[in-house]
Amino acid sequence: MKYLALMAALAAPSAVLANPDPADWDAVLAEADGQTVFWNAWGGSTTTNDFIAWVGERVAEDYGVILEHVKLTDTADAVTRVLSEKQAGEDDDGAIDMIWINGANFAAMKDADLLFGPFAEQLPNWAVVDVDGKTVQTDFTVPVEGYEAPWAMAQVVFVHNTDTMPDTLGSMDELLDWAQANPGRFSYPQPPDFLGSTFLKQVLVDIIEDPAVLQEAATDETYDDVVAPLWAYLDALTPHLWRSGQAYPATGTAMFPLINDGELDLSISFSPGAASTAIANFELPETVRTFVLDKGTIGNASFVAIPYNSGSAAGAMVVANFLMSPEAQARAQDPNILGYGTVLDMAKLSEDERAAFDALELGIATLSPAELGTVQAEPHPSWMTRVTDDWVERYGTGQ
Repeated sequence: MKYLALMAALAAPSAVLANPDPADWDAVLAEADGQTVFWNAWGGSTTTNDFIAWVGERVAEDYGVILEHVKLTDTADAVTRVLSEKQAGEDDDGAIDMIWINGANFAAMKDADLLFGPFAEQLPNWAVVDVDGKTVQTDFTVPVEGYEAPWAMAQVVFVHNTDTMPDTLGSMDELLDWAQANPGRFSYPQPPDFLGSTFLKQVLVDIIEDPAVLQEAATDETYDDVVAPLWAYLDALTPHLWRSGQAYPATGTAMFPLINDGELDLSISFSPGAASTAIANFELPETVRTFVLDKGTIGNASFVAIPYNSGSAAGAMVVANFLMSPEAQARAQDPNILGYGTVLDMAKLSEDERAAFDALELGIATLSPAELGTVQAEPHPSWMTRVTDDWVERYGTGQ
């Protein structure tokens, strides 16, 4: 991307230290009172926009912070704006106070020293974040190091029709055994579709001896040995897929109709609540449920970050902290509001706080936060770039 090239040329000597100090929370609250926070966030969803408006109401009521949602179609636009301000020497009171961010955009801002912080792990509600079970300290393998605060989770689930496939599976090896015994009843979207590539990542994470190797960039020296088990697995699986692996669903959205029409018993999703929504919309039979693997499944978090030149960093930290609160997290997980996964550890909450989550009607096929279990980290992007290209050469079809 053009802005990435600009950032690479930027000679910033060091990261901006957090000031105000998030460890002095009383001082942060005092400074935040009366500040206006311009939150640049994706604006393409009415339900998301409504949630952000509710957050604004709550932080105004409790903390005197005014939240303005700047609706984005592309997060890179906000990154470019901050970069332009830095190049112009506008180092105080920039136009953006907080950004909904992850992945490459976060990595670019972190590399170019465009972020305020570290702050996230000093926020009061960090104490109830699921640090061990959720991928909240890395962002697509990039160490977060406190420069962004998590507020929502997505995670791989397997979707099955219990009428024709009553049992769940605990591993990718068990999935292979099941597919061989039930030919034609499983498939995944055709890579390079995002969900199809995610299935390849999920296989690799589950079957190799040490998935930690995937957190480092793939190299010519390591690549072939690490991915060899994946090709062996797919060689065994492919002939038993839907249409004998000669065709694949084009996208993730094409999977549910195949279950609904009785062509598949098993598919994959990156949204734990998607099956329940589809059932409610009569797009899947009521006998559909979801499961995760014994070692967990791949997931990633959505974060918020604060630009280095925010004039309302205290207010932005108050908003970030509120987004991690049990109140906000329970509301975000409500399928009637957003249906997002929580970043919190249920064991760290009070009985009343847990009760708010337990009371949610997540949907007939949606796993609870506890049932979703451990979240496996996303591999370094370099692995999937090469794996997807190689998959197309080995197994790709003309569809």
